Amino acid sequence: MKKEYIKPYIKKQTAGIMNKFGVSYNKGHREDILGIPIGNFTDKFGSPVFVLSEKLIRERYRKIYSHFSSKYPKAKMSWSYKTNYLDAVCSIMHQEGETAEVVSDFEYQKARRLGVPGNKIIYNGPYKPIESLKVAFQEGAMVNLDNFDELIKAEDAAKSINKKVPVGIRVNMDTGVYPQWSRFGFNIENNSAFNAVKRIQHSENLYLEGIHCHIGTFMLDPNAYREAVKKVVALMRKIEIMFKINIKYLDFGGGFPSMNKLKGTYLPPEVSVPPVEEFIDAVADTLLEELKPDEYPDVYLETGRSIIDEAGWLITSVDAVKRLPDGTKSYIIDAGVNLLYTSTWYNYKVEIDRELHGAYENSVIYGPLCMNIDVVVESAFLPPLPIGTRLILSPMGAYNVTQWMQFIRYRPAVAMIMEDGSLEEIRRPETLDDVVGPERIPEKLKKFEL
Repeated sequence: MKKEYIKPYIKKQTAGIMNKFGVSYNKGHREDILGIPIGNFTDKFGSPVFVLSEKLIRERYRKIYSHFSSKYPKAKMSWSYKTNYLDAVCSIMHQEGETAEVVSDFEYQKARRLGVPGNKIIYNGPYKPIESLKVAFQEGAMVNLDNFDELIKAEDAAKSINKKVPVGIRVNMDTGVYPQWSRFGFNIENNSAFNAVKRIQHSENLYLEGIHCHIGTFMLDPNAYREAVKKVVALMRKIEIMFKINIKYLDFGGGFPSMNKLKGTYLPPEVSVPPVEEFIDAVADTLLEELKPDEYPDVYLETGRSIIDEAGWLITSVDAVKRLPDGTKSYIIDAGVNLLYTSTWYNYKVEIDRELHGAYENSVIYGPLCMNIDVVVESAFLPPLPIGTRLILSPMGAYNVTQWMQFIRYRPAVAMIMEDGSLEEIRRPETLDDVVGPERIPEKLKKFEL
């Protein structure tokens, strides 16, 4: 058989030197996802296509909840809609018993549309329109207030429906992790949180039931959660003593990491990312140390990424091969940063759909967008890839289908591998009608000749 001709090139190679971007740490290929050949996905749904696994989502949730509930007697979990709010994904979580945690009126409406009762929704976020607050209060949602202006807005909303309603406050604090997440909620150290409680206690329309915090995202230090629990419990005790009230729930948000590789880190996630059990232990063990049994409130976790990220993949195809002026090999694929906002901070695992031979070299993977910023993977160690080679990028379950955007190209299909091994399309590819549907052309602009 005639061998493929590969044009020779000269490029200086420097071995053993690390750089701030790191190098793709895997040299791998995969021919299937959970037993289904890669070609089956692209043949049925086109390329690119996101793939999710029902089985892996359920298994990961059950593992986390089982550990949490075995450590703390009043453990509860609420699904973070912003992590992945596809109807099929949320339905899996609700079937497993999770309530809904939302951060906007859009997500609130999405949860209600799915059939989640208002009193099974945690409503967070820094912006809640007054009409949305009225609905949430009427339906008994757990509303956590973010700032003093929102507190006043909540009073107005409750007054307008002639009810005195329960609320929680979101708090932030120094947990020893920097930069500190101080944008959201009332600060504990400067007494802003306590002043918010005093304001609520003097309200004719609000009363306090809970305290919420979310100390950061992709946290790598479980000890930060120990510190958060200690400070929130201390605030709870102060409130209960001073105002003679009972705090019914504490909510420690999410932020647990997945096995994605953060840019700027040299070690693979298998080494650098602590097991999720360590984060749960930090929360549960500290609660048991700080509280007496008759003090136990309901305690919520809003874990998203660590449940679903490893249950997702993106299959994409090589459309063109180029060498940059400095000799770097580059590939253009059919999925760009419009679909992969998380490429801003992740170095994805890159696998090819077959075993290929040839000299491996560091390569850049570009998307199809006519934008210089469309860099999907800055450095991937790859053999020569023929046109049409499919790349499997992972983990992909968290934040991509909620942060993607319709820019230059349509958004693709999302497929789910069901527990019985069948394939279901849980979101069809976009069409022109989907994009232009909301548009209107003024009458005077409808006619033109070129």
